[in-house]
Amino acid sequence: MNGTGDPDDELLGRVFLSRVVEPGDEVAGRWVREYGVGEVVRRLREGAEALPGVGYKRWDGLRARGLAAEPGRDLAVAQEAGVRFLCPGDIEWPGQLDDLGDARPLGLWVRGRASLRLWALRSVAVVGARACTEYGAHMAATLAGGLAERGWVVVSGGAYGVDGAAHRGALGSGGATVAVLACGVDRPYPRGHTQLINRIAEQGLVIGELPPGDHPTPSRFIVRNRVIAALTRGTVVVEAAHRSGSLVTARAAQRLGRHTMGIPGPATSGLSAGVHELLRGDAVLVTDAAEVVELVGDMGELAPERRGPVLPRDLLEPGARRVLAALPGRRAARADEVARGAQTTEDDAIARLYELRSLGYVERHGDSWKLTRQATMSVHAGRSRC
Repeated sequence: MNGTGDPDDELLGRVFLSRVVEPGDEVAGRWVREYGVGEVVRRLREGAEALPGVGYKRWDGLRARGLAAEPGRDLAVAQEAGVRFLCPGDIEWPGQLDDLGDARPLGLWVRGRASLRLWALRSVAVVGARACTEYGAHMAATLAGGLAERGWVVVSGGAYGVDGAAHRGALGSGGATVAVLACGVDRPYPRGHTQLINRIAEQGLVIGELPPGDHPTPSRFIVRNRVIAALTRGTVVVEAAHRSGSLVTARAAQRLGRHTMGIPGPATSGLSAGVHELLRGDAVLVTDAAEVVELVGDMGELAPERRGPVLPRDLLEPGARRVLAALPGRRAARADEVARGAQTTEDDAIARLYELRSLGYVERHGDSWKLTRQATMSVHAGRSRC
């Protein structure tokens, strides 16, 4: 940890700083960028002159943490738990995290066998309310399952509610998912999700900035969300009240130039109020995985065109449809009247009427023509879709 460029020194130095510095600390990030890991560690360990940007009280607090830090022990505990530590610049490091600038993680603790860098290249964040409704849980699981089936990695925070539903939806489809925790990755949180997080570690990845055994705090949950936003191609918010932490993820995604999406809910639902606020801004409304992939995916990954069911009248030639539409709904009409309504000649209207009669749409009453009951239902259905 003397700044010689030794990879082992860099690794131990960053492990040391992960124990001393809070995640997302931009002042510490600037120190590392300007002075290097080795020099920052030396100053903290030896009690040298305080680095710029902090007062003596805070510097003393960081030094106290540094005196208690044991990076070698943290690495040994992590290895025993099947956890590895990634440094910026490692082969497995996701380059998109560098977009965070000085707020970039000093390193990441990773539990699971897959390559985080490769998985992050094709990933989407699905986040939302912890106390979600049945609708929110259903939409999160369905959306995540659809993304997994299309080969996308689902990233979330491992929490109750929408996060858990998203992870389960991806796992249930045999897909890939990543949980980004606000605590040590060897300590599943919330405890009620221990089984789920262990399953994610077996089939996917569990990652975090905090060293083994470290506990979550409210502020750590908030800063954790910037990692979710930066790691992925876009963030989908399923349900969120006005002050939901998932909105922090969405706004971080917007600042980073990532796609921001929202699943709409009932206008009367307070749990969808935050999502609707996003949608009134720059977020894009989505309803399923195909629409998400169309936005975040490669050119040509388009969602299918949305339309109602095909009605028999939709199969008619345009001229025949115009004549059919020109017939009154509740009475018979002469051919000349129909022709005027369809903007065609009387001879053409008569020819079309005979064609429609053969198809069961109209019937002749002397010199007039009238819709059959089948045609009346079809015309009404067509008009109701307009």
